[in-house]
Amino acid sequence: MKSLLSTKEVAALLKVNEKMVYSLVADKGLPASKVTGKWLFPKHLVEQWVENNTLNFPNIVSPRSSYNDLLIVAGSNDILLEKTLSLFNRLSDTLAVFANVGSMGGLHALRNNSCHIAACHLMQEDGKEYNFEIARKELEADPVVVNLCRRHQGLLVTKGNPKNIIKIEDLNKKKVAIVNRHLGTGTRLLLDNELKKAGIEPVEIQGYDKEVNKHRDVGLEDLAGRADTGLGIEAVASLLDLDFIPLCWERFDLVISKALFFEKPVQSFLSILHEKEFRQLAQETPGYDLNISGKVVFQGSEINKG
Repeated sequence: MKSLLSTKEVAALLKVNEKMVYSLVADKGLPASKVTGKWLFPKHLVEQWVENNTLNFPNIVSPRSSYNDLLIVAGSNDILLEKTLSLFNRLSDTLAVFANVGSMGGLHALRNNSCHIAACHLMQEDGKEYNFEIARKELEADPVVVNLCRRHQGLLVTKGNPKNIIKIEDLNKKKVAIVNRHLGTGTRLLLDNELKKAGIEPVEIQGYDKEVNKHRDVGLEDLAGRADTGLGIEAVASLLDLDFIPLCWERFDLVISKALFFEKPVQSFLSILHEKEFRQLAQETPGYDLNISGKVVFQGSEINKG
């Protein structure tokens, strides 16, 4: 189990008095658990809460140029995205590379001028929309958001579902162990939201602190018997011959700064989403919906075409 802080320790960490800590729990959603009448605070969740409530970031540096025939995509990993990057590299003179750093990591990279496109699936507080407001806050500017796909998220379980896991509440069973994704990933955010809706504290879940890097890794942990389940996409369940308990369809988007949107390598990559070969890639793998793929789903104010 990761580090748990007392009320006094949280007050010192946040540089407030102890009475204010109770107010933050009640009014601002500071993550906390009450055990035998005593408040305990998972340190990593407190740190995530602080980051999610940050309002001001340093000014954005000049956007990275996509010259030199290199296109950098960073963010959440996805099987269809990986296949699309390979397709792009076969059809284009530009080399596209990918950094698997999670959805928030992709936005951080875009803000820090370390990539051209961020791949994200961050559910917003309303539980209906994805990426718009979170990207706005992170980038301090309106980005352009282009949909790659909608994809099926759910629980990956070993064939036959021996632990009879059918809903989120079943993760709280005594003999069920999960494997989790890292902080900053859209899948981790989805799990935390689902646990919150179910009234389950993360510290109650066996394996909540066990983190892996990719959806495939979640499935491989299940196959190896080191976990009973974990959140992942249907495409991985199909690839590894696992059972899949669906939770939701989520929008998986490409976030791009307006300054780079009309550069040739970026537009070349986006044009792939309208090609027959791309559609065939999605049809080969269950769990994808391309109804709005390639469409600009958000652009805020007018894009500067230079």
